[in-house]
Amino acid sequence: MKVLVVGGTGYMGKRIVKASLAGGHTTYVLRRQEIGVDIEKLQTLLSFKADGARLVEASFDDHRSLVEAVQLVDIIVSAISGVHFRSHHILLQLKLVQAIKEAGNIKRFVPSEFGIDPSKMSHALEPGKETFDEKMRVRKAIEDANIPFTYVSANCFAGYFVGGLCQPGKITPSWESVSLLGDGNVRAIFVDEDDIAAYTIRMMNDPRTLNKTVYIRPPENILSQRQVVGHWEKLINRVLEKTSISGENFLTIMKGMDHAQQAGLGHYYHIFYEGCLTNFDIGDDGEEASELYPEINYVRVDEYLKRYL
Repeated sequence: MKVLVVGGTGYMGKRIVKASLAGGHTTYVLRRQEIGVDIEKLQTLLSFKADGARLVEASFDDHRSLVEAVQLVDIIVSAISGVHFRSHHILLQLKLVQAIKEAGNIKRFVPSEFGIDPSKMSHALEPGKETFDEKMRVRKAIEDANIPFTYVSANCFAGYFVGGLCQPGKITPSWESVSLLGDGNVRAIFVDEDDIAAYTIRMMNDPRTLNKTVYIRPPENILSQRQVVGHWEKLINRVLEKTSISGENFLTIMKGMDHAQQAGLGHYYHIFYEGCLTNFDIGDDGEEASELYPEINYVRVDEYLKRYL
């Protein structure tokens, strides 16, 4: 297939470009004029070019350039950032939807989601609810335009959650102590970022995933915080000192944070206190990635933690 990756220099975008190339697809990467003199992004793009990707220059402020980029390919995967502590540009995809609608040639659009299913989060806490609301606006635009789609719900990125033993603000595991969120027994789902990219590339042209949400739920990675900590304790042969933060105290702490921190902590609250990733079954409008593609040998949490030894 001919694939265009939008947001290819970002955290997930880089992995999606590599997975597309590894899958043998003709891979185009959008080079936005807005990067200006961001030398790191330019060098990333040039490294993609050296690996065989094709760079396409376009701008979200130039509708015609977007349409021309879209007309080059069959499939578009967007990895535009939507987290407040980095950059938050989810609604830029509305311009991309307009270009796809005008071009009329796209066989599948995978918008930038990759986290909690926004359709399950109408009750979410502010300001984190903004992310879910914006993703739903993009979904509505896609469906109103009758664009073939696949939505990807990848749950918790291992780098942000497993490394810090599910503790907000931590990305490496302690050898001494851990703070449990509530009783630490609420189950979440953890997925290696490279595995997310691999699953995304596999599902993007699969007729079984057309106009559906695909949930990446590797069965061995559906774990509670205590179980993640237990894997780490086994690896280091040491029991960590444990304290606990009640849901009430967590919300109180959250209120004292800035906007970006509150947004992120709100998501932690829904995951580790409410269990929003595991408190529903996949319906007829969804599929589960590890069942569709059992040949992908996904990284287990205990394997992931070994890199920190």
